[in-house]
Amino acid sequence: MIVKEEFLSKLRRYFSLNLYEVKVWAALLSRGVSTAGELSDIANVPRSRSYDVLESLEKKGFVVMKIGKPIKYIAVPPNEVVERVKKNMHEEAETKITRLDELKDTEILGELNTLHSQGIELVEPADMSGSLRGRHNLYNHLELTIRNAEETVTLVTTTQGFMRKADALKATFEQLHKRGVKVRIAAPLTKECDEAIKEISGFAEVRHTDMKARYCIVDGRELVFMILDDEEVHPTYDLGIWINTPFFASALEQLFELAWKEMKVVKVK
Repeated sequence: MIVKEEFLSKLRRYFSLNLYEVKVWAALLSRGVSTAGELSDIANVPRSRSYDVLESLEKKGFVVMKIGKPIKYIAVPPNEVVERVKKNMHEEAETKITRLDELKDTEILGELNTLHSQGIELVEPADMSGSLRGRHNLYNHLELTIRNAEETVTLVTTTQGFMRKADALKATFEQLHKRGVKVRIAAPLTKECDEAIKEISGFAEVRHTDMKARYCIVDGRELVFMILDDEEVHPTYDLGIWINTPFFASALEQLFELAWKEMKVVKVK
């Protein structure tokens, strides 16, 4: 059996299989029905492992064991495998989510919070900082920082950044609004931003600016700023800095206050 390594790598990534599993599965698909010994030879997998691998594939819904001697295995049609894998992933995700929800009412979470609060007290203010690599990590930390806001959230972003944040953080903005947190967003707004403006206008005040920057200030204390232009960097390589710095964050917010007064108020159509 000649199968490109690139193809096997894709199978591993999409179906969460190990190398032996994708080799045996691909071999069985090429035969339809086969014995463990035959598949071992075709896939170049040790015979001592082939039965374990086939048993694993059977549990995951990729193959069916045919009754009789010698024992043979039948390949499940790929379309059906995709549906089975999706179903299994949903069930596993729901189980994990339920388990984490149950954790909220246990002593474990209380002990973890105690450990964290005691640890924070020992941390030097200068150590309350970190770098964030990749836009996915950036947005995760940005959401965490914003979610804990008590008074104000100030966001300055780009045109595309505004639309991304409106989509990703809408629910968070709504929660902040209900708690009385003041949210202000400034960005170079264009017609393509109209829909995003409508989505969040009830929870945040949005104004147009020609300023090209990417940062967020929370409660005049915490600062998250991106050091690269999002139009020139791939999301994977985006880079940001988070720092707990009341001195600098409050100074930057004072400068923003001056600029905010001159920014164009956006009217929702």
